[in-house]
Amino acid sequence: MNWIPTVNKSLRPSRHTSLACLRLLLTGASLLINTSVMADGIDALHTFVRSTHAATANFTQDVYDRHHKLRQHATGTLAFARPGHFRWVYGPPVDQTIVGDGKELWLYESGLNQVTERKLDHALGSSPAALLAGDNNIDRYFKLQNNGTHDGLDWLIAIPQDSDSTFHSVQMGFQNGMLMRMIIEDNFGSTTDLTLSHLQRNPALPNSTFVFTPPADADVISDLQ
Repeated sequence: MNWIPTVNKSLRPSRHTSLACLRLLLTGASLLINTSVMADGIDALHTFVRSTHAATANFTQDVYDRHHKLRQHATGTLAFARPGHFRWVYGPPVDQTIVGDGKELWLYESGLNQVTERKLDHALGSSPAALLAGDNNIDRYFKLQNNGTHDGLDWLIAIPQDSDSTFHSVQMGFQNGMLMRMIIEDNFGSTTDLTLSHLQRNPALPNSTFVFTPPADADVISDLQ
């Protein structure tokens, strides 16, 4: 999940970190599920997956290093449509756009005027983003464990089945069936804490939401092998 140039390079996530966060997250969006009572986090997630085919949300994201020192604070918007379509836009100082169009993943770093193109199936896989924008077969890619109730949320932990995954676990917190937070821990000791707001579930999204055309003067790096 790491990435782009920022005004302060010490606060910039690496591209590896950004994709990881995105994969994760590209973090569930508007998760307003019309269920009055959720027994636990796993039930909440499964209900969300069954009930939500598209969503939009605002988010705030804090990235901490292995010593829990804040390295980056960012805000932005996200949208997704299952399966495999998403748009993740970071505001300043990150200024990055990530788009999955169902076949390819586009990562645009406006500060560098650089675009990276990858096959979506390779980038998504059993990533955190797959929990939101992947197919419905979550148990195939993740081991799910309930993690109790705290901070007013019902929590679960998703651990990737793929031993080569770049992240260790994803915690997801639900309130009344609505996804409120995701906490991603990677294999390098970094933690990404994502908080969602202004969620809208199953909005009518135009096809253009998930289309990306590189700027004419951008440097395009293709990794479609």
